[in-house]
Amino acid sequence: MWREAASQAFGGTEFQDPAQEAALVAAEELLGGRLPAELRKLLLEANGVIGHSGVDTVWSIGQIIEQNLSFRTDASFAGLYMPFDPLLFFGDNGGGDQFAFVQSPERPDIFVWEHETDSRRWVAGHLKDYLERSLREGGDEWYQ
Repeated sequence: MWREAASQAFGGTEFQDPAQEAALVAAEELLGGRLPAELRKLLLEANGVIGHSGVDTVWSIGQIIEQNLSFRTDASFAGLYMPFDPLLFFGDNGGGDQFAFVQSPERPDIFVWEHETDSRRWVAGHLKDYLERSLREGGDEWYQ
């Protein structure tokens, strides 16, 4: 289902091999909460989705863990940015902006974190909406 939706939006979409259930369970333990159901299902189909110009539209579970732990624990970020704890980052635009689910309160919406301004803004109603918009248009224009 997820591969089909992504490929319909952009025929050049590339997919990584599926994630293992054990890796997702380990990620949830490390990150201190359940992965959003839609993201979990996508990762079980493709452990990473690569869009236009090699952009990591959806990261692998390893990158999701690495990036989220880094954002939550880097002391220098605490002085520069609002807290990242309510967010679960899962992809980027290739230029520094990152996409996230809000986990507290839990909701299906996708937000962009713009690294230059530390703004967090709604960009999609759910993961399929995000994939369709970001893969169809590519670049930064789709969420500006």
